[in-house]
Amino acid sequence: MAGAIASRMSFSSLKRKQPKTFTVRIVTMDAEMEFNCEMKWKGKDLFDLVCRTLGLRETWFFGLQYTIKDTVAWLKMDKKVLDHDVSKEEPVTFHFLAKFYPENAEEELVQESTQHLFFLQYGDYDPSLHKLGFLAQEELLPKRVINLYQMTPEMWEERITAWYAGHRGRARDEAEMEYLKIAQDLEMYGVNYFAIRNKKGTELLLGVDALGLHIYDPENRLTPKISFPWNEIRNISYSDKEFTIKPLDKKIDVFKFNSSKLRVNKLILQLCIGNHDLFMRRRKADSLEVQQMKAQAREEKARKQMERQRLAREKQMREEAERSRDELERRLLQMKEEATMANEALMRSEETADLLAEKAQITEEEAKLLAQKAAEAEQEMQRIKATAIRTEEEKRLMEQKVLEAEVLALKMAEESERRAKEADQLKQDLQEAREAERRAKQKLLEIATKPTYLPVNPIPAPMPPDIPSFNLIGDSLSFDFKDTDMKRLSMEIEKEKVEYMEKSKHLQEQLNELKTEIEALKLKERETALDILHNENSDRGGTSSKHNTIKKPQAQGRRPICI
Repeated sequence: MAGAIASRMSFSSLKRKQPKTFTVRIVTMDAEMEFNCEMKWKGKDLFDLVCRTLGLRETWFFGLQYTIKDTVAWLKMDKKVLDHDVSKEEPVTFHFLAKFYPENAEEELVQESTQHLFFLQYGDYDPSLHKLGFLAQEELLPKRVINLYQMTPEMWEERITAWYAGHRGRARDEAEMEYLKIAQDLEMYGVNYFAIRNKKGTELLLGVDALGLHIYDPENRLTPKISFPWNEIRNISYSDKEFTIKPLDKKIDVFKFNSSKLRVNKLILQLCIGNHDLFMRRRKADSLEVQQMKAQAREEKARKQMERQRLAREKQMREEAERSRDELERRLLQMKEEATMANEALMRSEETADLLAEKAQITEEEAKLLAQKAAEAEQEMQRIKATAIRTEEEKRLMEQKVLEAEVLALKMAEESERRAKEADQLKQDLQEAREAERRAKQKLLEIATKPTYLPVNPIPAPMPPDIPSFNLIGDSLSFDFKDTDMKRLSMEIEKEKVEYMEKSKHLQEQLNELKTEIEALKLKERETALDILHNENSDRGGTSSKHNTIKKPQAQGRRPICI
C-alpha cells in the first residue's frame, strides 16, 4: 500500500516537472526570432504568431519550412508542431519563406511588407556614400554571368552605378515592384523542381508553379516538354511512390510517374493543392478582406505620395535657400576682397606720395645749394680778375684760372638747371600720386555704400566685423495643406497610376538599352546550354510571358501524352 502511494507520488512529481513549453527559432530573410510555444500548439498557432509579429496579412503566400534528411518539408497547419519529423533539440528551427508565388506581382502583392519579403535589398543612391568601389563587396551578379561578357568588374560597377544614380529618388516599394515584375517573366520563376521517372524509367523533372504542372528534360529546365494548367487537371493523387495526374479531358491519357521517396510525393501534393487553390482564387472576385486591404493600400499609397510631394517641396526650398546663402556668402567674400584691395591700393598711394614729397624736398635743397655754389664761384672769378697780376705769366695763370672757374661755373649752372627740372618733375609726380590717392578713397567709399540685392528668403549668414551689415528683408513662406474630397483623391491616384505606368515603360526601355549595349561584349564560347536555351526562348518571345510556355503544347491538339 505504502509502495503504491509512493509510486503514485513519484509519478505525479515527474508529471509536474515535465516542461509545458518549448522554444522555437524562426529564421526570416533578414532576421531571427525566438518564441516559447505550448506543447499542444498546432502548426497554425505558430504560423499565426509569426505573421502577427511581422505585421503580415497576406499570409497565403508563405509557410514554415524545415528539412528532413536532406529533403525540404513544410509545417502542416492542422498538425501539432512536435508531431512533425523535426529535431527535438531546442530551439526547433523553422524558416519563414515564400511557399507560393503570384502570377502577377503588381496585382496580387497588396501590402508593402509582403512585397518586401519577396525582395529584401534596396537603397537610394547617395553620391557622398556610393563612391568608387562601393560595389566591390556586393555579389550582385553570378560569376557565370560575369564570365560570359568581355567586361571587367570595374566596367560592371561603372554601368551599375550609372543606372543606380539615374534612378535616384525612386521609392523603395516602386523599385522592389519593378524588380519583381522583371523576375516573374523569367522561365524558372516560382518553379519547384522534383526528380521523377516515367513508366519506362526515363529520368525527368516535374515542375510545380502558380500556373500548373510541367514536365522537363533534366538538361533543360527552361522549356517544358508538356504542361498541365490547373484548370485542365481533373484529379491528382499518389499511392506510395507512384503519382497520378488525370487531365480534365478524358481523351488524354493519364500521366503517371514515380518519385524517389514517399515524403517527396507528399510534398508535391501539398504544393499542388496550395497552388491550385490560389489559381482558382485569383479567378474569382476578391474577398472582403482583400478588398479592404487593397482600399487601405490605395489610401496609404496616396498618403505617402502626398508626403513625398511635401518632402520634395521642402527639399527644393531648402536647396534653393542653401544656394541663396552660398551666393550671398560668395558676394560678401568678393566685396571683402575688393575692399581689401582698395585699402592696400590706398596705402600704397599714400606711401608713394610721402616718398615723392620727401625726394622733391631733397632735390629742391640740392638745387638751392648748387645755385649758391655757382654764385660763390662767380664772386671768386670777379675777385681774381680785380687782383690779377699784370705780368704775362701771372696773366696767363690768371686766364687759366679764370677759364677753369668759368668751366666750373658753367657745369654748376647746368647741374643747377637739371636739379631744378628734376624738382619740377617730382612735384608733378607728387600731384599725380595725390590724385591717385583721392581716386582710391572714392572707390572704397563706393564699395562701402553699394546696395546689395538678395534673393527671396535667403538663410542669414554671420557678417564679418569689418564689413558693413546688410538688412535682408523678404516675405515669409507658409504652406496650408488642406484635406481634399474623395473625388479629388481618386483623380490623383489615377493620375499617379498613369505616371507610374509611364515610369515602368521608361524603365523597361532603359533595361533593353542596357541589354543591347552589353550584348556586344558577350563571349559566345562561354555560353552554357541554359544560356542558349534562354536566348532561343527570347528570340521566340518566350520570356515575355510564361503563359506562352503553357499555350504552345495546348495548341498542338489533345494528343495522348508520351514521354
